[in-house]
Amino acid sequence: MSTATKSNHIGRKISRIRELKDMKQEALAQALGINQQSVSAMENSETIDDKKLAEVAKALGVSVEAIKNFTEENMINYFNNFYDNSCSGANGMFHANYCSFNPLDKVIELYERMVQAEKEKVEYLEKLLKEK
Repeated sequence: MSTATKSNHIGRKISRIRELKDMKQEALAQALGINQQSVSAMENSETIDDKKLAEVAKALGVSVEAIKNFTEENMINYFNNFYDNSCSGANGMFHANYCSFNPLDKVIELYERMVQAEKEKVEYLEKLLKEK
């Protein structure tokens, strides 16, 4: 089998992406509303129609282009770059991920929403009591 044929085999690409996401055929089948045997047949198909490919991409949480352009080399490069960027600190220590927002602001927002929800509950209960 030639390398070109192997790299353009959409079914194998779907299978590999599914495996990388630690998803079983049964789970993909359920997400697509089909049975496991249909997923198996699809993964053995060299081509898949665009509508079905879009459904599969959505179920896998990737884009159609990600499936079409998937190669093992791309995945290796992706993970190597991820590792290089994550572990380049002293003694291989991970760098902390820095937020683009102030986490304290998010806590305050959440607290304010919770207080508002409680106020609305109290008002609703007071209204119910007055009606009785």
